[in-house]
Amino acid sequence: MYDWANSAFATTVMAGFVPVLFKGYWGAGVDVSDSSFRLGLTNSIASLVVALIAPALGAIADAGDNRKRFLLVCTTVSVLATAMLAAVGRGAWLTASITFGIGVVGFSAAMIFYDALLMDVSTPETSDRVSARGFALGYLGGGLLFLVNVVMTQKPSWFGLPDATMAARVSFLTVAVWWSVFSIPLFRRVRERTAARSQGPSPSIPPDSLRFADGSPVRRHPRARSNLRAGIAQLLDTFHHLRRHRNAFLFLLGYWFYIDGVSTIVRMAVDYGISLGFPSSALIGALLLTQFVGFPASILFGRIGERFGARTGIFISIGVYVGICLWGYRLAHIWEFYALATAIGLVQGGINSLSRSLFSRLTPHAQSAQFFGYFNTVGRFSAVLGPALMGWVSLGTHNPRLSMLALTLLFVIGAMFLARVRERPLSSA
Repeated sequence: MYDWANSAFATTVMAGFVPVLFKGYWGAGVDVSDSSFRLGLTNSIASLVVALIAPALGAIADAGDNRKRFLLVCTTVSVLATAMLAAVGRGAWLTASITFGIGVVGFSAAMIFYDALLMDVSTPETSDRVSARGFALGYLGGGLLFLVNVVMTQKPSWFGLPDATMAARVSFLTVAVWWSVFSIPLFRRVRERTAARSQGPSPSIPPDSLRFADGSPVRRHPRARSNLRAGIAQLLDTFHHLRRHRNAFLFLLGYWFYIDGVSTIVRMAVDYGISLGFPSSALIGALLLTQFVGFPASILFGRIGERFGARTGIFISIGVYVGICLWGYRLAHIWEFYALATAIGLVQGGINSLSRSLFSRLTPHAQSAQFFGYFNTVGRFSAVLGPALMGWVSLGTHNPRLSMLALTLLFVIGAMFLARVRERPLSSA
């Protein structure tokens, strides 16, 4: 249900109406290249902030068994920032950037602690199924509210609103309410386990018996006096051993680049379409299409991974994204934007789910929770390079098409690192 709740922020706010308002309301009278640069820079700075603080926050929360508490704080910050966006007036692009940036930081940081709770609500045998249900509900929940919000902007009089701009601003309030209400089941019903029970491969294995692949012990840093000190010590200890797992380390490098490209396309697609002169209402409709295509496509890619291997499925997705960038460079008609939105929907969920499953096979079993902390951190690092790259290219060349072409670089570099990864049994990862 938390996926159902917070996906409304990813669709309505990040991918949908913030880019539209940055162009025609908050950035009124500003050149399209300048507004693209400002939005891209805002996304990049917010993602960078999360990436810098995420490892320490995650380790501190693990050390003190405070994942739910941290999740509540981050969710509250982002919900409040989302509601405040509704009050930002015309031309106040700087206020909008700061408020939106705070919302993105809270949203992304919350996902770190939310992902960490997967081990508390599942077993090793059921974690894939539970995680997949979360992805599916996220697509449906985010898409459902987004559908309502799109209708609000296209038929504002039905909701007693004067125009589409006011409807978009009110949509931020609906996201804040939606996110708050549907988060309640998690905070009321989910029980967080202690670190000792969640760190090992089985509750029957004492933490002191866990060892890294080189035979050195996994040290449990005491948290009685300082969660901060224990968290940082655990963080550094895990990173020291992560470097010794070549396949996992190479995968994370490749994942960083290609998932940055994926996140950038999601966040900047509407902004790019507006820069080319397409009507915002049509672009929002294409984004809505992506949500509902993504639900069955995620299931399909799960089957591709089972039959041909997760790495093969990821390569297929990367190839599709490169084609999307090349086609986007020559984009001329609105029907093409809808076709690209469909293509994105076909691979967006698949590349995320297969990346997670592949990494699980490259990770030593006894340290899976700690290694996935770095996986989540790299995911939070996404949308740091891409939006800034698009913004700089658009600003420097005054040709937004070249900014889309530049994104192919991220996918190519990611594929090059992924090609060096070898899938091996867990025991030899």
